[in-house]
Amino acid sequence: MFVDKAKIFVKGGDGGDGIVSFRREKYVENGGPAGGDGGRGGDLIFRVDEGLRTLMDFRYQKHFKAERGERGKVKGMHGASAENTIVRIPPGTVVIDDDTQEIIADMTRHGQEIVIAKGGRGGRGNIRFATQSNPAPYISENGEEGEERWVVLELKVMADVGLVGFPSVGKSTLLSVVSGAKPKIGAYHFTTITPNLGVVDVGDGRSFVMADLPGLIEGAHEGVGLGHEFLRHVERTRVIIHVVDMASSEGRDPFDDWQKINAELVLYNEKLAERPQIIAANKMDMPGSEEHLELFKQQLEELRGDREYLIVPISSLTKQGIQELLYKAADVLETVAEQVEIEDVKEVAERKVYTYEKREETKFDIHKEDEVFVIESEGITNYMKRINLNSYDAVMRFARMMRKIGVDDALRKMGAKDGDMVQIGDFAFEFFEGTDYDPNA
Repeated sequence: MFVDKAKIFVKGGDGGDGIVSFRREKYVENGGPAGGDGGRGGDLIFRVDEGLRTLMDFRYQKHFKAERGERGKVKGMHGASAENTIVRIPPGTVVIDDDTQEIIADMTRHGQEIVIAKGGRGGRGNIRFATQSNPAPYISENGEEGEERWVVLELKVMADVGLVGFPSVGKSTLLSVVSGAKPKIGAYHFTTITPNLGVVDVGDGRSFVMADLPGLIEGAHEGVGLGHEFLRHVERTRVIIHVVDMASSEGRDPFDDWQKINAELVLYNEKLAERPQIIAANKMDMPGSEEHLELFKQQLEELRGDREYLIVPISSLTKQGIQELLYKAADVLETVAEQVEIEDVKEVAERKVYTYEKREETKFDIHKEDEVFVIESEGITNYMKRINLNSYDAVMRFARMMRKIGVDDALRKMGAKDGDMVQIGDFAFEFFEGTDYDPNA
């Protein structure tokens, strides 16, 4: 099965916790703090692997998490940082943030990498908090949580030449004739429900990748039929070979078919109208095809305006005109390879989502709910997640920080008194307004 869209959860590794430790060695008096810092969590990285063609792996595994950093060690030694976790994706994958729908990256080149979720910093050990007034602190930090998000992966087939046309016009047969690809072929609509790729050897030293793309029907730009599942792949091709059933074996008018398919391409993406197009007049071995081709040329002459269209009569069954079609495709591909640009988004470093933004720990909002003063602040909540509040020193340090940024004064102005409950995130504590408290202690 071909999978070209997947939604997955990614998370960077959490940082390792810092520890509280003291030197306890024989003949060493007043050893002092010696708790080391935790290691950094690993980054989660997407890497393009040209050996992959589908997003099948993401159908069964939807959660990807990097390893967390190692806990700090005694004697001031740091914990080891975690290795980065590499997730392989096929070329042509577009990575989209599920919350904002922002395109994070367009992964097209083999080996291209992007950090999709950064690992958290390691927590500091108590050796970092020693001061003259508190030379033996019982304070340590927990590791910072790694970034996490839901992302959508969309795969757009990477091919030089794409075969488009109504269902059952002979695209799969053509691909099987000119390459080693073996697509499933049958006498019914939508035989091809997944793009098939084949490497075509022109025979004069040139070669290119051809994609047999699922058949289109009217209304495809709105999602009718295979709709967007087809059209997202057409965007990747540099040259379009429009296969037309010139024998009208399905009872449709060849010229009407050609117009409808082109209209769907333009409605989906206007730039596709500028893409070089070769018309492959297929099934020329069948009765009535010659007459239909002549009428097709007359109708095209009246409509085309200034644009030139190459028409190559072929028969996928008898291989008539196949070699000429390959030569024409290779010639056109050489002239437009540098001109037709496949849209890329900006590099990661240029995008806001990957630009470091300093957290504002001084911003907060206070409101009252059922006699409880609720403090809302992303910075304070993140700080509380990191600090280990199981020790007296850590609690006092947190209290000093709250006073310094003005939380205590704001609570007093709102009428907070001794014993009132204050809540920050998942933490709740009593407000205490001490007059003999020394903030430098």
